[in-house]
Amino acid sequence: MLNEVRDNTLYFDGCSTVELARQYGTPLYVFSESEIVRRCSELRRCFLTVWPNTRAAYACKAFCTPAMLRLVQREGLCIDVVSGGELYTAIQAGFPAERIEFNGNNKLRAELELAVDYGIGRVILDGLQELPLLEEICAARGKRMNVLYRVTPGIQADSHDYIVTGRKDSKFGIPLDDDVLYPAVRAALDSKWVNFLGFHFHVGSQLFDNAPYLAALEVVLGLVREVRRRFGHTVAELNLGGGFGVTYTDEARPPYAYFLDPLMARLEAFCQDEGMTRPAVVIEPGRSIVAEAGLSLYTVGSIKDIRGVRKYVSVDGGMTDNIRPSLYGAVYRGLLANRAEEASTDTATICGKCCESGDILIRDARIPPARPGDLLAVFSTGAYGFSMASNYNSSPIPAVVLVKEGRSELIVRRQSYADLLATAVIPESLQ
Repeated sequence: MLNEVRDNTLYFDGCSTVELARQYGTPLYVFSESEIVRRCSELRRCFLTVWPNTRAAYACKAFCTPAMLRLVQREGLCIDVVSGGELYTAIQAGFPAERIEFNGNNKLRAELELAVDYGIGRVILDGLQELPLLEEICAARGKRMNVLYRVTPGIQADSHDYIVTGRKDSKFGIPLDDDVLYPAVRAALDSKWVNFLGFHFHVGSQLFDNAPYLAALEVVLGLVREVRRRFGHTVAELNLGGGFGVTYTDEARPPYAYFLDPLMARLEAFCQDEGMTRPAVVIEPGRSIVAEAGLSLYTVGSIKDIRGVRKYVSVDGGMTDNIRPSLYGAVYRGLLANRAEEASTDTATICGKCCESGDILIRDARIPPARPGDLLAVFSTGAYGFSMASNYNSSPIPAVVLVKEGRSELIVRRQSYADLLATAVIPESLQ
């Protein structure tokens, strides 16, 4: 059991959260290895072993550390990176180059050079200017790279505007205008330096309905048919993206098969009708692997009860370690981990210590009457907590601990105040 209460204390993957806080301090990110492995196993069971010629590439923007990438590698997944920093992390972790794909809407020359030098498996071209830039880099090194084009299928998905990416008005992908897309495909097919494999799309994040995926696939299948008709070229690979929904509070998380089975069935039927071999299929789950595998621990500090208005319970972290509530109103569930069996008779707004009124983690949480020194646990913070953490107000980024069946290991040490100044320089003029 991932979350368990014993003797009034919350246990997470067999570890006492009170002991974790005592040993490693707070704020603290805690990740369950068992839960991560369970999600990877589900992907293998319902997708990778059922459908031949498929891959799952963990979208490591959700949570990217060397230890996490080692774990993903062990579980047989590929990875999707979106920056030079994520690629460098993968290289330092010894992640196999051929199992890395590089996404992103504005890849810098230095990032593409790093990708070509390491010999990664795929570059997903996100704009028309990326092909000539990549060709130039490949030509200088005498290397050829596999590429896909990311397209915007023009599909509206039901999610927050900040995490919807498949509509035409998006900074991501290439629009489907004939005079834009097909000349780009022709250029890739004619190139000496790239091997054009196919198309990539991503309709959005935190989705619970498979309809937008099926609608986007239908659009891309039209592209597959048209590329074959115009150029006599059979697309060899399709990347269907990720964005599968998870449980933050009371959402009913669908199994991976709910999304993947109808997508694969439609693709198989299309290929049979067209008399062609089914392309390789790649998916990019990120949040759905790590979100529920993580929780955050905080120590309660100042408590302000504004009579007739609101009670604020302040903790020793906040928007610096979880920006999502402030950024787009993400909602989380929490409890007092050291008083886990006590009745939740109080309503309080959990706020952070940053000098911002918007530094709110949970509005109107139902908890026992909090006291300074209590331990607060916030659930499902494994995705985009650590990876979006900042040093605002010169706050050190918390440590990260990996737990499994009662064992805990540090995988990212807590930043010190000295770390905050490691790159700062006082110029001679101010000496």
